[in-house]
Amino acid sequence: MIEHLQEARGPAFGFSVHGKLTAADTTDLLSKLDAMIGGYKKPIGVLADLTQMEGADWTARWNEMRFLERHTSQIARLAIVGASEWEEVASMVLVATAALQAQTRYYQNSELSHAWHWVKMLKHDEETRVRIMYPGHGLFQDYTPEYMGI
Repeated sequence: MIEHLQEARGPAFGFSVHGKLTAADTTDLLSKLDAMIGGYKKPIGVLADLTQMEGADWTARWNEMRFLERHTSQIARLAIVGASEWEEVASMVLVATAALQAQTRYYQNSELSHAWHWVKMLKHDEETRVRIMYPGHGLFQDYTPEYMGI
């Protein structure tokens, strides 16, 4: 199940995953993100609270990858909040976020307020203590899909 977080304001979107992430969960979440992205001319920030996530099915992961490929230039910052060691979360999330040009950072559950601060701000705050997962250069930045009609 995915819960939309009420702390999200302005060009920031936040959600929390509870249990196992399913394709139906991602369909609903991604339609909400599509609508939000369409309402802003500049890239947005996204906070994903994965502290209560218990894995994801393959279709959910595929939906996530396709969404990130389509919106690689509209998401500027992605904050991942988790209860596990950041190395574990990095191995789970990095494959999906490699498609983004967004900066991706990991925060522990106790640092949730710092994650919100970073997602909502427009410029990088050099004083914020972070664990950079992905610097934000975009795996697909020069990629042109060849077989989208199949």
